[in-house]
Amino acid sequence: MAESTPIELPVIDISNPHDFAVGKAMLDAAAKYGFLYVNSKGTDFTAEDVDHGFGLSKKFFASPAVEKENCRIEPNNRGWSGMHIETLDPEHQRTGDFKEAMNFGDFKDGKAQQPLPPSLQPHESEIKDFAGLCNKTCTRILTLLALGLEITPDFFTTRHDPSTGPTGSILRYLFYPSLQRESTKSYSHDRDVRAGAHSDYGSITLLFQRPGQPGLEIFTPERTWAPVPIIPGNGLTKDGEEYPFPPILVNIGDLLSYWTDGLLKSTVHRVVFPLAEQQGDDARDRYTLVYFCHPVDSTELVPVPGEVVKLHRETSEGIGQGVVGFGGGAGSLEKGKRPLTAHEHLMSRLEATYGFKKDE
Repeated sequence: MAESTPIELPVIDISNPHDFAVGKAMLDAAAKYGFLYVNSKGTDFTAEDVDHGFGLSKKFFASPAVEKENCRIEPNNRGWSGMHIETLDPEHQRTGDFKEAMNFGDFKDGKAQQPLPPSLQPHESEIKDFAGLCNKTCTRILTLLALGLEITPDFFTTRHDPSTGPTGSILRYLFYPSLQRESTKSYSHDRDVRAGAHSDYGSITLLFQRPGQPGLEIFTPERTWAPVPIIPGNGLTKDGEEYPFPPILVNIGDLLSYWTDGLLKSTVHRVVFPLAEQQGDDARDRYTLVYFCHPVDSTELVPVPGEVVKLHRETSEGIGQGVVGFGGGAGSLEKGKRPLTAHEHLMSRLEATYGFKKDE
């Protein structure tokens, strides 16, 4: 079995969040692929910031299980989920995902609003600072998307401002064990994946990856699975320089696709055991840092204004074009119904993933 051809996605420099041309380029990528890279040199992250984040993640996942159990995930989507707890594609998966995760919600007055395990308690401020940099990066991206959509530049950012109320935003540490680990001994190469096929729930997602730890694939418009390179192209910026760390991969979530009536694509993706690892040639653990950006909970998801979305709605007859091939979150507001709030949208997805009841 040969590996599929990797997909080529654009790399966008967001150092100037007020550049209309960049906004248009970002809109084109978000509408065509639902995925794009952000040049790491155009953000406020340093390589040290990212390395330290991965170091804290590895420290947590190596800690005793009893410490993790005291922080087990709650219906508010904060805390630790263990191996096989999540099943992102229950229709096709034999078992739950081969991964562990730790979710951090909003910080208030510099403090986490959830229990932290002993391994991370001394690093609360560092986790908060990393989440803050993620939020700042999302602010730039959302500003550029608003420019591309030809709407008020702060349309999205004012509705994602955590100073105005709680949000569903999550910083997540993820650990996918290699096939050499005891926790993966039940793996079946033709049926199991590290993370099942799914689309993300929120507005936009930031994904930080490590060199040499592949596995992400997206479901293309041609209805095939395509690997996503950790470092795009020849591994250099357009100026011929090395990236300080792999470019941040950005993708559109269901909520933003729903909000724009399907103009922006919430593309289905999954994480697999790479072919080389399945054949026993190169077994490696995979670690990622993810930031899921969500609006303020009370935000009403009325259709985004402006001629760009309106034209798309008219040409697509308002049917919603977001999630490709697996159902999902894109769509238009039905007449006579109250708009969903951001919190309601998120909780409906969490219920499907974890089995949490809505009244919880």
